[in-house]
Amino acid sequence: MTNENSTASAQKKVITRFAPSPTGFLHIGGARTALFNWLYARAHNGKMVLRIEDTDRARSSDEAIEAIKDGLSWLGLEWDGEPISQFARAARHMEVAEELVAKGQAYHCYATREELVEMREQAQKEKRPPRYDGRWRDRDPSEAPVDAPYVIRIKSPNEGDTIVDDKVQGIVRFPNKDLDDFILLRSDGTPTYMLAVVVDDHDMDISHIIRGDDHLTNAARQTIISNAMDWDVPVMSHIPLIHGPDGAKLSKRHGALGVEAYRAMGYLPEALRNYLVRLGWAHGDDEFFTDEQMIELFNLEGIGKSASRFDFTKLENMNGHYIRAASDKRLVTAIEDILGEIEGGDFYASRMTDDMRNKLTTAMPGLKERAKTLLQLIDGARFLFEETPLPVDAKALKILDKDEGAGRAILSKLYPVLFATDDWELETIETATREFTEQQELKLGAVAQPLRAALTGRTTSPGVFDVLAVLGKTECLKRIEQQMAKA
Repeated sequence: MTNENSTASAQKKVITRFAPSPTGFLHIGGARTALFNWLYARAHNGKMVLRIEDTDRARSSDEAIEAIKDGLSWLGLEWDGEPISQFARAARHMEVAEELVAKGQAYHCYATREELVEMREQAQKEKRPPRYDGRWRDRDPSEAPVDAPYVIRIKSPNEGDTIVDDKVQGIVRFPNKDLDDFILLRSDGTPTYMLAVVVDDHDMDISHIIRGDDHLTNAARQTIISNAMDWDVPVMSHIPLIHGPDGAKLSKRHGALGVEAYRAMGYLPEALRNYLVRLGWAHGDDEFFTDEQMIELFNLEGIGKSASRFDFTKLENMNGHYIRAASDKRLVTAIEDILGEIEGGDFYASRMTDDMRNKLTTAMPGLKERAKTLLQLIDGARFLFEETPLPVDAKALKILDKDEGAGRAILSKLYPVLFATDDWELETIETATREFTEQQELKLGAVAQPLRAALTGRTTSPGVFDVLAVLGKTECLKRIEQQMAKA
C-alpha cells in the first residue's frame, strides 16, 4: 500500500496542523514545527489548525495549554479557528475503532497481561523485537471468558511493505512484519494516540502533515489505519530534529528551552522566527527574511535531510540585526513587556515613568548599536535609571583614579563650563566640551573617558554627548559633583 498524493488530495485546500501535547511549555523544536506548518499554510492561502493532543490526562494541564498558546501568539504564529481538544473527541475515536472491527479491519484482543509479558520475555530470549503474536487475530470473540477485558487491535498487513512517500525523507519502506497489530482502543475504552491522530486528521481535512522525523515510524502505522478506513493519507513531511552545536540531541544546555525563556532572554519574535526558519530550511545563501519573504519562498523542497545545529551565537547576531532595525519606540515597549519576567526587572519597572520612557527612547539609537538582546539594551540603559549617588564599577573607578585623580581634576575644570551652558541641547553641549578640550590642550578621549565614568558609572555607553543630552543638565551636574567631592 502506498501513500501517494492522489489527484483528489492535490485539489484539497491546504490545511496543516500543529498538534502539541500540553505537558509543558512550547519548546524550541515545537516552535519550529509550528512555524513550518504556519508558513506552508500561508504560502498556499490555506489554514493552520491548533490541535491540543491532551489524551494523556495525567500529564496534561490547563497551564501548559495556555503557555503553548501564549508562546505561539508571541511568535506571531496565529492559528485558524478555535483550538481543538483531542480528548474531547474520544467518543468519535471509539466510534471509528468499532467501525474498523465491523469492517473486519480490526479485532477484539483478549490477551492477558501475563500472556503479553510471556510474549515479551520469549522475544528477548530469541533476541528479536517484542511484538504481539496475533493470537486473537482470527479467533471468535465467543472463545474469550465471559466479561473478559479486551483491547481493539488493527489488522496490519502481514506481508509486503507499507510505503510512506515523504516530501523530505523520500520514499520510505516499512516491512509490515515489523509493525504488528498495534492497539487502537485500550481496555478502558480510551483511544491510543495512533488512532486519535488519524481520525482527527481526517475529520479536520488535514492535507499536509509537517512534523519531526521522530514520528516517521508513526507515519507507517497511521497510513495503515487510513488505508483500512479507505481515507486519503495526508501529504507527509518529516523534518530532521534540532541538535546542539556538538551534534548531540538538543538538551537544555544547548537551548532546548520553552519559547517563553527566549522572550525573557531578550530575543525579538521576528528574530526567532527568522532564525528558526533557517534551522533546516534554506533559500540559497539568504540569511534574513521578512515574514512576507518567508511566506513567498517557503517550500518543502528546501527542507534538508540532515539535523540542524542550534547556535546561540548565530541567534544573538541575528537578534542584534533586528534590534538595530527596530524602531526606538518598539524597543522601549519590548523592554517594558519583559521587565516582569527578568531578574532585577522590578528596579526598572518602578522607575518607568513617562519622562523615563522619553529618555530611553531618546537614548535608544546609541544603545541599540551595542546590543544584541533586549537584556543587553536594558543593562546598557541602567545609567538612566540610577539615582545619585551613582554606583561606579571598578573599570570606571580606575579611569577616575588614574594618575592620582587626574580624571576628577579634569571634571572639576569642566564643571563650570557645563554649569554655564544654558541651552542644554546636544550640539551646544558638544561645542562647549570640545572648546574646553582645545583650551586645555587635551585630546577628546582624555575628557570623554572620565566624563562617561562619572555620568554612567561605566566605561561603555552611547556617545558621551548623547548621554549628557539625555540625562539633562541637573542630573549631569549632580553626578559630576559626586566625583569632584572624592578628589
